[in-house]
Amino acid sequence: MRLILRVNGEEHRLEVEPRRLLADALREDLGLTGTHLGCEQGACGACTVLLDGGAVRSCLLFAVQAEGAEVTTVEALSPGGVLHPLQEAFRDHHALQCGFCTPGMLLTAVDLLARNPAPSAGEVREELSGNLCRCTGYQRIVAAVLDAAARLRGARPAAGAAAGAAAGWADHPPQP
Repeated sequence: MRLILRVNGEEHRLEVEPRRLLADALREDLGLTGTHLGCEQGACGACTVLLDGGAVRSCLLFAVQAEGAEVTTVEALSPGGVLHPLQEAFRDHHALQCGFCTPGMLLTAVDLLARNPAPSAGEVREELSGNLCRCTGYQRIVAAVLDAAARLRGARPAAGAAAGAAAGWADHPPQP
């Protein structure tokens, strides 16, 4: 089946089986390996991409379902090697952990911050609860998202303030 996918602002013509998953088309056909496959059941969030700006699990979509939409992968966050404020905040807060879940976390956070530029720590935790981090490093990830939100609003707090806001994480661990 012939397919035209628009990914990260570029149009790609593919020949795929109708059952080809979007995640496989991105990784194997287009070489965009930032999209990771974890559980392949939509539970872990490692394969999260943006479809017309909203976060979706690319392991649960067929590639043909994305035709006509704009797909954004983690590779689009740093055009020309310039890091997105979220990526800078993840680096600054040591929120990268092993890095396997990071692309999905970043794109989930991009979606959140587009809808809610000033989320609370609880809202960040709830939004990220659909993305599993096996390194159990959510506290630093929440701090990074809060810091990035402040950076994007032009009101960056001290790193300690963002970390403090996320400190309640231990009292409210993520729900699997």
